[in-house]
Amino acid sequence: MNKRSILGGFFILENNSFRQFLDSYLYVWRNSSLTELESMISKDYKAREISAGELVDFGYKESITGWEQGFNFAKEEGNKWDLNEVSIIPLREDEIMAILSATLVIDGKKLDNVSLFFQTFKKQEKNDWKLIRSYIETGVPNENINKIQFK
Repeated sequence: MNKRSILGGFFILENNSFRQFLDSYLYVWRNSSLTELESMISKDYKAREISAGELVDFGYKESITGWEQGFNFAKEEGNKWDLNEVSIIPLREDEIMAILSATLVIDGKKLDNVSLFFQTFKKQEKNDWKLIRSYIETGVPNENINKIQFK
């Protein structure tokens, strides 16, 4: 298990396996690489998405289908992903939540809305990480991202 220390109220992971994993995860997402992403998601993955006020719960298979559709759209149209880390929150010794904002850049212009992803990753036996849970809010106005506050 990782040793932890507290610095200014924030947990610091003394080994950077999660940072390396998250950088790889974001690289895979930016490059719309479904094959690589599939290996980063737990087969027991559970998610909830709010889209246009509608709530949808789904699992691994539906998630892969959704990623495939999004990646195909991004690749076919020559669009680019704009991904940003909002916060990293250690939840437990072996679980970390990453809050990410995501949108597409189409014809050089960022969309007006983003999706906010609250993604929980769990450390596995072989010291790798897997995405195990997500809560996703779609259609969040870009300007609201700058208003996020943590106390």
